[in-house]
Amino acid sequence: MLLGGLAFGINADRRPFGNDMLAHPLIIFFALVAAGLLVLRAALRRPVPEVLPERTLLAGCAIGIAAYLAGNWLASNIFHAAMLTLHQG
Repeated sequence: MLLGGLAFGINADRRPFGNDMLAHPLIIFFALVAAGLLVLRAALRRPVPEVLPERTLLAGCAIGIAAYLAGNWLASNIFHAAMLTLHQG
């Protein structure tokens, strides 16, 4: 969740999936998380809460959102400042 959230956050400013609300990178990220949980459910043939407790799922979602916001901040502040420095020199 951490790496996925960070990767989607870094690319969020570019809007790689389009400008529609459902194409927002955070929505796509959680759609992929939901698809992954459905695949886990089908592969194990058991309900997901039997494998992963609810608190663990919620903690993963919170970590994913925090990583998304951190990646978005990195892309908009740090990477942008680095690019400006490179173009000036």
